[in-house]
Amino acid sequence: MSRSSFVRNDVADYAEKHSTQPDEVQQALIAATQEKAGAFAAMQIGPDQAAFMSILVATLQPRFAVEVGTFTGYSALCIARGLEPGGRLLCCDISEEWTSIGRVHWEMAGVADRIDLVLAPGLDTLQALPKNKTIDFAFIDADKPGYLAYYEEILPRLALRGTILFDNTLWSSQVLDDSGADDENTVALRAVNEFLASDDRVDVAQLTIGDGITMVRRKS
Repeated sequence: MSRSSFVRNDVADYAEKHSTQPDEVQQALIAATQEKAGAFAAMQIGPDQAAFMSILVATLQPRFAVEVGTFTGYSALCIARGLEPGGRLLCCDISEEWTSIGRVHWEMAGVADRIDLVLAPGLDTLQALPKNKTIDFAFIDADKPGYLAYYEEILPRLALRGTILFDNTLWSSQVLDDSGADDENTVALRAVNEFLASDDRVDVAQLTIGDGITMVRRKS
């Protein structure tokens, strides 16, 4: 699972210890991901991020939420639990293998009936949505070079005071200018961070949770 590389391990351990702990279903999902995904399990959000997202979404109580990049469904589980009664979560992913792990645990958690999973390129799924401002919450955690394209499809559909979270925006500190990293993902995330910081359509907060979360709130 994802863990900050810029917070000391003892500090991270302390913070996790003093946060709400994963429940039985979440623990089972974490274990299943580690067992079946191997090294790819590092793509799963960590407990600190799960606790943060759970509280945030439960506070916002979105009617309609969108997730781009679902992996094994841990973040989707956190989002689905916080929806307002009757709310829906649209999950966009391309992997039947990974999302099938999530489906099992969504059923265990009793939230499967709130989640619509579409296995197709995320951009296609977003572009097919009505151009109404109905998205209350979005979580973007898919291919990094695609982040800005997803953002530009979501933002016009974002409700007033709607919120977007971007994952991995500190990218193990590689986004820092002096890191020397110039791979495709790092370059893309630097561009995302610079773009969001100067986008006057939104308010932005970049947080040192997990591998970096950027929270964006529509101004008007």
